[in-house]
Amino acid sequence: MLKTQNSKLKTTQMSLPNTLDDAIAQAREATTAAIADGYPRLQVELVFPELKMMPVAEKFLPVFEELGDRLRVFFPDAGAAALARRNWGEKPYAIRGINDMKAAIQPEEQVILFVEPSSVEVSDVERLCQVATDRTVVLLNPRMEDIATIGIGYAGRQLRERFLNTFESCYYIRPMDGAALLRAYPSPWQVWLETDGSYNLIAEEPRKPVGDVLDRILTQASGGASETSQPQRKGLLTSIQQFLRALSQ
Repeated sequence: MLKTQNSKLKTTQMSLPNTLDDAIAQAREATTAAIADGYPRLQVELVFPELKMMPVAEKFLPVFEELGDRLRVFFPDAGAAALARRNWGEKPYAIRGINDMKAAIQPEEQVILFVEPSSVEVSDVERLCQVATDRTVVLLNPRMEDIATIGIGYAGRQLRERFLNTFESCYYIRPMDGAALLRAYPSPWQVWLETDGSYNLIAEEPRKPVGDVLDRILTQASGGASETSQPQRKGLLTSIQQFLRALSQ
């Protein structure tokens, strides 16, 4: 499908990106590597507040350019899909809203990309994925785990076990207060800490470190109380500029 080198041969250590474009390029590389290694369901997340996904998706899509009409791109609704078609110009692949009348996946389509699907569309995304059982499915910045929508009881747990947990996180980056969490397949999850204006790798984990695990890693490395559990109120410009400025120094 995609001509790639075997990702298992890679020996270079993944580093934090210097720009948002670098992060998108890393995401493309990680996605290509995961597909080459046979992962059928993938998830890509750039967790910056207020990030506009339309331009991010446009820069991410070249990883699939060689597929032509064997690619299908879904947006949450018909309006977003129409805006993408207008902004991106003529494309050889279909760009549709999840519930469009022409949303049906075609036999020749090999890769299905969902751009920023939310918990409101989770049932429709699952339905389409059931049709695409023999295709590669990629979720770009999904927002499908809203507890208020899918619940925390039996139904929510079943949805996670049945569907949401079937996706491999091949790329993930989230800047925090003085730290960053990164995963770029095939590298493990990495925790980076800002020290004297630069970011240093302080831990690698086989699974995504969250909650107390992440707090403990940062607390041990910084020698003080972790602030990752505090609400993050920064807008995109403040958050990403501070993060990338520290990286580029």
